[in-house]
Amino acid sequence: MTTAVHNHHDKLIGRWLTVCAVTIFGMILLGGVTRLTESGLSMVDWRPIMGAMPPLSTEDWVYLFDQYKLYPEYQLVNQGMTLPEFKKIFWFEYLHRMLGRLIGLMFFVPLVVFLWMGKVRASLKPHMFALLFLGGCQGLMGWYMVQSGLVDRPDVSQYRLTAHLGLAIAIYAYIVWLIIGLFSPERQQRDGALNSVFGIIGLVYLMILSGGFVAGTNAGLSFPTWPLMGDSFVPPALYRDGVTSAFEQVTTIHFNHRMLAYLTGAVLITAAVRGLLTTTDRRLKLASVLMLTAVCFQIVLGISTVLTHVDITIAAGHQSGAVVLLTAVLFWGHVYLTQSAD
Repeated sequence: MTTAVHNHHDKLIGRWLTVCAVTIFGMILLGGVTRLTESGLSMVDWRPIMGAMPPLSTEDWVYLFDQYKLYPEYQLVNQGMTLPEFKKIFWFEYLHRMLGRLIGLMFFVPLVVFLWMGKVRASLKPHMFALLFLGGCQGLMGWYMVQSGLVDRPDVSQYRLTAHLGLAIAIYAYIVWLIIGLFSPERQQRDGALNSVFGIIGLVYLMILSGGFVAGTNAGLSFPTWPLMGDSFVPPALYRDGVTSAFEQVTTIHFNHRMLAYLTGAVLITAAVRGLLTTTDRRLKLASVLMLTAVCFQIVLGISTVLTHVDITIAAGHQSGAVVLLTAVLFWGHVYLTQSAD
């Protein structure tokens, strides 16, 4: 098979993966809105096949609402909720689950077709099977997360929520990295800088995971002030309960997220400015501009989320901004690690 045919197949695979990545981005955004609107526990069972059918009659709605009333969120938080109010939170969770099923079909069916047609080159096949496995794990992780809020507490575990978010982000990043490579056959791997680039990508990923703990504990509501947290930059009671405070105490979780954001912002801005000033590679300059723009917008969104006491629209934008920033960093990292074959 000629190089031209290989490149044509790669671009076809790249377009398909791009559609999947965009849909996953939408899934992450919808998942954030579902969390912000406290809608995630409105569906109290998991039926991968039959659960695809929405409630079609008043009797269906009453049954689902009665099931919801048996669990802690209704009994401890939403006691007295009306059926119309229940419908509002139900639809967010229902659409989130349906989009998950759609993504599974969007990936699995075309993959089988492309494999049958011989359009997936051998070196790409292990990546496709790995993504298929990770997608299945993500579905199980979603239900494992929901289960934690159906036992004795009216909220999901922040550990499971962060794991669910982290796996979604990892799948998205994996796909984006493959897409960039598939559309950049003219660039060749160069020596050096591998550890530093993946260190920067890892730092952004760690910051996103930190945001998962903020969301899972509602820590963003604890200090609606900036740049101070209350009356001081370093609030009292940090790590009051030892190491577990980093994952369970809202003050420490909020403080750590801010510090990680400051560190990440400084590292990315430095890397972007350095790329603009020291390289002659036009693509690296473009990647540096995109990364610099994304990190500046994300900083503004983060501050705005705090100052608006976690306004749903702005907070959803902040979560989406984190994914946009990761995308820009992945593009920058891939370009930084390669060079033009010209």
